[in-house]
Amino acid sequence: MTLESTESVTELASRMPPSFTLGVAAAAFQIEGALTQGGRGPSGWDAFAEKPGSIMDGHSPAVACDHYNRLPEDIALLRELGVDSYRFSLSWPRIQPDGRGSLNPEGLDFYDRLIDQLLAAGVSPMATLYHWDTPLPLEHRGGWMNRETAERFGEYAAAAGERYGDRVAQWVTLNEPLSVTLNGYALGVHAPGRTLMFDALPAIHHQLLAHGLGAQALRAAGVKGDVGVTNLHSPVRPATGKPGDRLVARMYDLLMNRIYADPVLLGRYPRLPLYARPWLRSIGKISDADLRTIHQPLDFYGLNYYFPIKVAIGRGVAPIPAEPHKAVRTLPYHEVGYPELDHTGFGWPVAPDHLGVLLKELQDRYGAALPPVYITEGGASFPEPDQVSGPVQDEDRMNYIASHLRAALDATSPGGVAAGVDLRGYYVWTLMDNFEWAAGYSQRFGLVHVDFETLERTPKRSFYWYQALSKARRAADG
Repeated sequence: MTLESTESVTELASRMPPSFTLGVAAAAFQIEGALTQGGRGPSGWDAFAEKPGSIMDGHSPAVACDHYNRLPEDIALLRELGVDSYRFSLSWPRIQPDGRGSLNPEGLDFYDRLIDQLLAAGVSPMATLYHWDTPLPLEHRGGWMNRETAERFGEYAAAAGERYGDRVAQWVTLNEPLSVTLNGYALGVHAPGRTLMFDALPAIHHQLLAHGLGAQALRAAGVKGDVGVTNLHSPVRPATGKPGDRLVARMYDLLMNRIYADPVLLGRYPRLPLYARPWLRSIGKISDADLRTIHQPLDFYGLNYYFPIKVAIGRGVAPIPAEPHKAVRTLPYHEVGYPELDHTGFGWPVAPDHLGVLLKELQDRYGAALPPVYITEGGASFPEPDQVSGPVQDEDRMNYIASHLRAALDATSPGGVAAGVDLRGYYVWTLMDNFEWAAGYSQRFGLVHVDFETLERTPKRSFYWYQALSKARRAADG
């Protein structure tokens, strides 16, 4: 039996709406390497990765997958994979090394080549303007704690729109402002490594302001493609039905989900419960003008989903045994996890059913204000060897993608719990194993195995499964 004829492939393909997009996603800093080549300037992540103890096992992003120098090889992989779309990110410091002022011709040319080669391969480009690599000069001036970074982002977005706007089909302004705020400015486990806890909240507003300014700039540049944003969302549940657990679950949901989505989709921040206001006061008073800027019309909404969250009242154990997390133990709530579920290599619960729950929450909260939705990231890491002699037999990844895609289709099909959501596509994270931020090269999410000593690429079984699904989906469309 061929992969094309397996039940999961044919069943999934037959249930996808016409023109449903199957894609893969990646990020510049995680794959490009070449940190000092081609006129690229340093980013906050370059500096963070050089600090001892910041990256697991002292791994360096200096080479990563060397995508910058192996672009034709990686485009050939995308052509072979046969997906509809590739979501990549532009490196802000490669295009504009100082985060303001002059642009770098070599960096601009690199993304010209990337976009043109994608189009020649029949793969639609989805470009993310910001996937966490803030130019270091801006980080030195406060990064996302400084309103100026939002203003500079608007100028950068204008330059990218003018250069690539005739060829990019979809634009994502920001990727996961939650992760940047929480991990980078509150807990300090990502760049820039600050441990501000609740005092990090201004970073939320400045990123959302950057999104609005970026969307305005793209449209002013006359881009032909659609404009959206990508947020990480997790459904939050109380550990028990007790009032205390319900109370902290509501606050956690506000901090994880609504404080990012409400301003973008509704033009207002969520009303803060009285008990939460002392913790959240640092976000300050927001002007109506800023809210109007943030609340731009969107052509689509990008949703990244990995796992649900369950919380209980009271202090708990820090999620990672690292120094910056000591402050987490002082909080009046803690995560309790899902020990009854299977888990990925990262320790994340495998919970496809909760994706339907999340889609229903978005539908119920935002109704007609919710644009068409793309799941812009979904995937999992699992333990795999560093060197291989053939395709990794990663059935766990195949099952993960199939179950999550099926859950999304179930929820949004007629009669589904989120039938009102216009789901347009699903992007697997990620094309190839890469530099997984603070985890270095310890977590392999790719459809393609990368030997980080030789940089040899070897498609895994999941690559061929997703290839078969793409073919079957096209056949179902006729």
